[in-house]
Amino acid sequence: MDGDQAALRTAARGDAALCTVVGLDGSFSRRLGAQIAILQDGRCVGSLADGCLERELATQVMEARAEGKRRTIRYGEGSPVIDFRLPCGSGLDILIDPAPDRRALRDVVNRLDAREPASLALPVEGGFLAERRYIPPLNLTLFGESLEAGELQRMAEAFGVSAAKLVPGKGLSLGQRPEAQADAWTAVVLLFHDHEWEGPILDWALDTPAFYVGAIGGRNTRDVRRAQLEDLGRDEAAIARVRSPVGLIPHTRDARTLALSILADVVAEYEHLRPE
Repeated sequence: MDGDQAALRTAARGDAALCTVVGLDGSFSRRLGAQIAILQDGRCVGSLADGCLERELATQVMEARAEGKRRTIRYGEGSPVIDFRLPCGSGLDILIDPAPDRRALRDVVNRLDAREPASLALPVEGGFLAERRYIPPLNLTLFGESLEAGELQRMAEAFGVSAAKLVPGKGLSLGQRPEAQADAWTAVVLLFHDHEWEGPILDWALDTPAFYVGAIGGRNTRDVRRAQLEDLGRDEAAIARVRSPVGLIPHTRDARTLALSILADVVAEYEHLRPE
């Protein structure tokens, strides 16, 4: 789970304040809409990648709680806070809400848990970000019992990505489409060395809205795969959805390197799905 959604869920559960970047001029290490939750004891959930800024926000949250009012503060370029500077030279406007609408936060969390996109209205005026939009977390569905499949599942889970692996005899039968689901925030990757398993799985995957469908294999394998999909009635546009070779590092023959290459490629494509 990314830091923004961790902050959202923390603020939805209890009495944490929620801080949101609602204005951004220049370059900064977090996107417009980035969020952190600040607990009663000053600890942060999520990150704005600047410890000094996070400590400053914790102080502002304490003051906002005492006043019982939210506030929007400019930091960096153009800020009236002259004793605090950002090293990147950018300007940030941050909404500090000591008591966000918990019901609205829980509604967003419930929609994300239902694998639906969601949005949160922000109580700001004057051209700041008025709506924070979210997409469900990345899911990864893997097929195959190869060493590469195991490495990819392990790396994905270490990164915090849900990764389900279906193997022959456990969720897969030869010549049969899998009984699985994939939504628009799911990546499907086939990691078979025995490619006779692929046809029905790819046929299933192409019927889903999965944002990423990939399969390992060399040129000869790709030619056979194309013929299989054509025999299944798939047109050129559908066949073109299947990424092969997969990953950011071409022609690697090391299982761990291939797993890392695929995971980086999947995450990069998922990042493109995020609302601006």
